Amino acid sequence: MTSTVPNAVQHTDAQPPITMFGPDFPYAYDDFLAHPAGIGQVPATEHGAEVAVVGGGLSGIITAYELMKMGLKPVVYEADRIGGRLRTVGFEGCDPSLTAEMGAMRFPPSSTALQHYIDLVDLETRPFPNPLAPATPSTVVDLKGESHYARTIDDLPQVYRDVAAAWNTCLEEGADFSDMNRAMRERDVPRIREIWSKLVEKLDNQTFYGFLCASDAFSSFRHREIFGQVGFGTGGWDTDFPNSILEILRVVYTEADDHHRGIVGGSQQLPLRLWDREPQKITHWPLGTSLSSLHGGEPRPAVTRLDRTAGNRITVTDAAGDIRSYRAVVFTGQSWLLLSKIACDDALFPIDHWTAMERTHYMESSKLFVPVDRPFWLDKDETTGRDTMSMTLTDRMTRGTYLLDDGPDRPAVICLSYTWCDDSLKWLPLSPNERMEVMLKSLGEIYPGVDIRSHVIGNPVTVSWENEPYFMGAFKANLPGHYRYQRRLFTHFMQDRLPADKRGLFLAGDDISWTAGWAEGAVQTALNAVWGVMHQFGGGTDPSNPGPGDVFDEIAPVELPED
Repeated sequence: MTSTVPNAVQHTDAQPPITMFGPDFPYAYDDFLAHPAGIGQVPATEHGAEVAVVGGGLSGIITAYELMKMGLKPVVYEADRIGGRLRTVGFEGCDPSLTAEMGAMRFPPSSTALQHYIDLVDLETRPFPNPLAPATPSTVVDLKGESHYARTIDDLPQVYRDVAAAWNTCLEEGADFSDMNRAMRERDVPRIREIWSKLVEKLDNQTFYGFLCASDAFSSFRHREIFGQVGFGTGGWDTDFPNSILEILRVVYTEADDHHRGIVGGSQQLPLRLWDREPQKITHWPLGTSLSSLHGGEPRPAVTRLDRTAGNRITVTDAAGDIRSYRAVVFTGQSWLLLSKIACDDALFPIDHWTAMERTHYMESSKLFVPVDRPFWLDKDETTGRDTMSMTLTDRMTRGTYLLDDGPDRPAVICLSYTWCDDSLKWLPLSPNERMEVMLKSLGEIYPGVDIRSHVIGNPVTVSWENEPYFMGAFKANLPGHYRYQRRLFTHFMQDRLPADKRGLFLAGDDISWTAGWAEGAVQTALNAVWGVMHQFGGGTDPSNPGPGDVFDEIAPVELPED
């Protein structure tokens, strides 16, 4: 069993895997990428045409990489560093191989489009040590001052299994879990759409917490409290309780919170390797061309202004004062940047799309890592025979503590705390060292005989994504009633439906996706934008491999009434 509170249905290896990342738009992006015909082409007369790509995160780099392969010339603008929330950092004065994942650090097997690019650049993955996962030597659950040591859920008190059963029942009775999970494994698109259409209409106005309370299985406040603090898969989910239950269902249907793997050496290698990669199959450009070579090694600086100008072009002004005009621009940053950091012409988007961006709700998130001399947590306590320290879930300030190592004789890393929302905001005013002191105190109360500090070999590194100027939050999480807004943003790449004077600027990135907080969403929306740009330049896909826009009318997201 891989999670503290398991998903409702346990699957065997003989069953087909989940390979689509959400019920809203059941399109097989993995098949699209793997098809020998490729993902499309533009007319030869358009070869070399420039397309601006704003943002050098995963979505922006994939967008630029695929446009380059088609023979277009992507011009990437990046305000900070290539990678976005795939941010891997080192520790000053420590072995360079010792790294911390400040953003994305764990990826589910259902991220099959993401896996395409991981494989493309020859990155290695390994199991991530989530609570009670097979790769996790042990887990400690510490609630209300009482700690429980476990290797599997069966080692925990009965109340935790009762909570697991309540969650299973809640999903089955309220969300047709088994039926949807089966339909997604079989890629039964009509059945997926039938189930999901009814649930969207029924549950769009419901919070996660309200969904639990509506179930007789969760009539016990104690059970709801434990579920919020301990949760399933990656830990407690009480910080998600105010969010739309639709957001949570997208995660559990696709097993996005299970069987996670981390990228050996750090996730930021993925966009960096794509930046430098020289495709063996490329149109117009000579072999040996890469995004890096097209840019002279560095992307252009931050975008400071976007205007719609004559000839229905998008004019981009950057931090160096350079002004360039493009027929197509793909914006892949957090949408709030269009409301704050970038001066924008109101004519860039229809008013309903501006409203959707303004209503986007972001989750806060913070992490703090310290380097240690070795994985001392694997030492055995002489009295109990247990691991000295364990992956820890608690209701104390730290909430989630992760232990990360590369072997018994090598330096290691502890993520002392990983928190979201209100729990993240508690850390915001504190310096890295102040944060570390509070965290060590909390962990000292759980492990009174363990001197964690004596093993620390370098300064802590930390991040609060809500305080990052080019992010202002970790990831999108829709509130109740936000489905309509998300639909507008996700479907924006279908620009034939927009007035002629509102076309040419495409949205992509994690917060445009249906299942934000997962790198797969960044990949999928990048591919949507690539299709949109290709279509605008008069190109198209091979008939044997239709793209997301070609099949849009067959699988378009449910459209709720606006009145």
